[in-house]
Amino acid sequence: MDRAIRLPLEADTLEFGRRLGALLRAGDLVLLDGPLGAGKTVLTRGIAAGMGVSGRITSPTFVLARVHRPASGTGPALVHVDAYRLGGLDEIDDLDLDTDLTEAAVVVEWGAGLVERLADSFLLLGLSRGSDDVREVRLQPHGTAWQQRVQGLAVA
Repeated sequence: MDRAIRLPLEADTLEFGRRLGALLRAGDLVLLDGPLGAGKTVLTRGIAAGMGVSGRITSPTFVLARVHRPASGTGPALVHVDAYRLGGLDEIDDLDLDTDLTEAAVVVEWGAGLVERLADSFLLLGLSRGSDDVREVRLQPHGTAWQQRVQGLAVA
């Protein structure tokens, strides 16, 4: 399944992220791919809200990775990674994301082509922004578990 969903408003991007975040569990890997301004960090804010994470979610561009825990203290943590400045597999390995995957859901901005090898199953979300400022997200599930889990997300 490769399906595109239009997200006309920032609120739509946040809501889509909330729905996705509510589905996430420890061990999940989500890759966000798209140009600057496509909505990757806004989508991650929605994911965090769906996971029960409170507090400010910003792009971890300069720190590379941030760990956010659910306000309730239950449920998996969210590890938010920005791979834009990473030079290759060695630097990905230095972040130890495969260890994080045992107890957290990991969302990686700019991770396509770099971190897929960390999990047998992952969700790639390709984000784009049209000339009319409408965002679009293309769901690309990899692995049978993701094929089934994204069915509800594809119906807005």
